[in-house]
Amino acid sequence: MVGLKDAALEGEDVYWLEGRPGEGGRTVIVHRSPEGQTRDVNPQPFNARTRVHEYGGGDFVVHNGTVYFSNFADQRLYSAHPGGVPEPLTAEIDHRYADMTVDAARNRLIAVREDHTDPGEPVNELVGISLEDGAETVLATGQDFCSSPRLSPDGRSLAWLTWNHPNMPWDGTELWVAGLDESGRPAAPERVAGGPDESVFQPEWSPDGTLHFVSDRTGWWNLYRSERGFVEPLCPMEAEFGLPQWQFGMSTYGFLSPTRIACAPIERGVFRLGLLNTQTGELAQIETPYSVIGHLRTNGGSGEILFVAGSPTEPPAIVRLDARTGDSEVLHRAGDLGIDSGYLSAPETVEFPTENGLTAHGFFYPPKNRDFAAPEGELPPLLVLSHGGPTGMTLPSLDLEIQHRTSRGFAVLDVNYGGSTGYGREYRRRLDGMWGVVDVDDCAGGAKYLAEKGLVDGDRLLIAGGSAGGYTTLCALAFRDAFAAGASHYGVSDAAALAEETHKFESRYLDGLIGPYPERADLYRERSPIHHTDGLSCPVIFFQGLEDEVVPPNQAITMFEALKAKGLPVAYLPFEGEQHGFRRAENIKRALDAELYFYSRVFGFDLADDVEPVRIENLDTK
Repeated sequence: MVGLKDAALEGEDVYWLEGRPGEGGRTVIVHRSPEGQTRDVNPQPFNARTRVHEYGGGDFVVHNGTVYFSNFADQRLYSAHPGGVPEPLTAEIDHRYADMTVDAARNRLIAVREDHTDPGEPVNELVGISLEDGAETVLATGQDFCSSPRLSPDGRSLAWLTWNHPNMPWDGTELWVAGLDESGRPAAPERVAGGPDESVFQPEWSPDGTLHFVSDRTGWWNLYRSERGFVEPLCPMEAEFGLPQWQFGMSTYGFLSPTRIACAPIERGVFRLGLLNTQTGELAQIETPYSVIGHLRTNGGSGEILFVAGSPTEPPAIVRLDARTGDSEVLHRAGDLGIDSGYLSAPETVEFPTENGLTAHGFFYPPKNRDFAAPEGELPPLLVLSHGGPTGMTLPSLDLEIQHRTSRGFAVLDVNYGGSTGYGREYRRRLDGMWGVVDVDDCAGGAKYLAEKGLVDGDRLLIAGGSAGGYTTLCALAFRDAFAAGASHYGVSDAAALAEETHKFESRYLDGLIGPYPERADLYRERSPIHHTDGLSCPVIFFQGLEDEVVPPNQAITMFEALKAKGLPVAYLPFEGEQHGFRRAENIKRALDAELYFYSRVFGFDLADDVEPVRIENLDTK
């Protein structure tokens, strides 16, 4: 199954990104003609993926049938036509580009550039890039980060976002607007919204030239417009019209006309599709079978809405919907699985008590396999999943890794712990200064809740997670006694090492999650599982990409060696060529099989599948 990552509309032509595990994780831009024919825009070996902020996004833009994209291998920008050979636009220099928009009047791209030519921290700027010769002109500089350059319909004004250390974009950003002078440079920029305690997301111009944006100034990411120096809300409500800006090019709304907006707000962790009348503030919901809606794009002239959609029972899909009739069409699915619903576990929304009298959220998947049933009276083991980020969210859509587990007798609780998106700024800020505490409490609280409800076996509680979720997993195993085993996928074990070694985008992230470093080195040590292996008394398996620059491999290796020396059952699986998250089909499968094999060996049950064994240290001494 491929990954669907982005989408674009130009007239009746549709474009999207596919991450193809079967091609070593290569990202391909696919073009779909008005007649329904598809073909790749970037042939082998081109890989449409930028490394700005390491997480990328905003990898391509389309204008008049020409696609401009960032190539992963050299990070240069290329121009291409479907079926043609890409041609380089930018020079061979240590620059990276993302979030491009086309300035047709000046025959240039406007893009975020990350300059790595000098030692030390890279420089992030907005630049203009000539479409004739690739010459670059700096348009905005002086801030630590920038994103979302958006050109007004008449080409006379530019809007963009900035933020500075130690803020992350979901903490506080600033929205700037400037007119463009005769040379195409911004003149007299003006801050329209935002600040250190207000997160602004996705500025967009309406067809009549009115600037719109999303802000969480009330505690919820809601839609606003700025007109003649006044900012006004369009539809105040306790819902999230924005997302944490981990990647460039994210979009939750688009214009169908100057007064009609298609949007995808999140309520209680679930996306809805709606039409907002900006004159009346009325939000009308469009009924769809989808619980996840991303990369929403519009074609105002036709009333078309394009988005990447997910549901609990179908693979992700590129969907086109006619806002006038409500009719929708699936243009492309991530895969044709043909899985009988008798093997699929549907997520159940759960709320459960956690520490300090608060409530946390998640999705519970009971085990399901139409061909098998548990012995009478036997409760299933529970695998608690802690998502990455940690400023992120888990989504109620078809996840084959979850289904792999539930079809084999496991119950799964996918936790949106305090700090997650989708429940307002106050919920998101529960993790401020409390990473490794609140998230752990919520994961342990969810497991306890389900065990007390008699839904799972309280003696067979497991926890797993990737990246920040791996950190939560290791903290839960080191600082709590709720779980009997765990799996860390490229997870953090030494918070101080992460603060010292990670890339620019996240280099001050932990200031807010734990505290300033090195001033609070004591707190980092207190919250780092690597320094508290004495609290670990259960089996753990580690998975790690050897080219990971977000969480370097030495963290997993150090933790593995410490547990091995302690005599605990432990395994470590490194993957050549993988970065932060696995993209190659064979590695994704290997990690999934290996985790299940690990659980089977440490808990003594037989697997129905023939799985390649994993070397487990100290297993015989358990």
